Amino acid sequence: MFGLDELIARSSDGKTLLIVLAVAAVLGMRHATDPDHLTAVTALIVSGDDRSARAARRLGFVWGLGHATTLFAFGLPIVFFSAYLPEPIQRGAETAVGLMIVALAVRLLLRWRRGTIHAHDHPDVRTPLGAYAIGLVHGMGGSAGVGLLLLAGMQSRVIAVTSLAVLALFTAVSMSIISAGWGHALGRASVRGALDRITPTLGLGSLAFGVWYALGALTLIPYVF
Repeated sequence: MFGLDELIARSSDGKTLLIVLAVAAVLGMRHATDPDHLTAVTALIVSGDDRSARAARRLGFVWGLGHATTLFAFGLPIVFFSAYLPEPIQRGAETAVGLMIVALAVRLLLRWRRGTIHAHDHPDVRTPLGAYAIGLVHGMGGSAGVGLLLLAGMQSRVIAVTSLAVLALFTAVSMSIISAGWGHALGRASVRGALDRITPTLGLGSLAFGVWYALGALTLIPYVF
């Protein structure tokens, strides 16, 4: 995003283990702040019945674990065989991410329209398993491409696989921290009182972003980030 990934990646020499791991960790933390990640997690937290920092942190971490699982699984063939997903499949995966964000936004807006944002007796609360599944889909996207390209150029496969694991793990940890911050902010009494007013803005913003992301994946409009 804005060239930050490339700048971070150039800090590694690809050989020194500690430097490589440090760069992978920083890339993982930076990767967690991608707009598509923040949009999806925001919709998850706001649409859930429990918006405490602890619950949000748990939700973000499980979401991150799902993302890390797919990132690691798709990263291994790149490390060992320099085998990348075909371009049509990559576009399809990115489109699926955009559609998932749209679905989360629509769900949030429907809950707001029905007046169930504050309800505590609904069985459709976002579960950790559901968050994990969403993370799996999100991990198929290519927004960690610079990090994977960095790993593909390493001479040592051991260092590359270890760095891949660090990249995936730090993405999950960073999402947990970011989600906890969102949960803390949304759990404040002043924000809870205004939630009915801000939910439409969050929902419509997420909806617009998801549509833009999906159209960008289909190369119908340009990506900005």
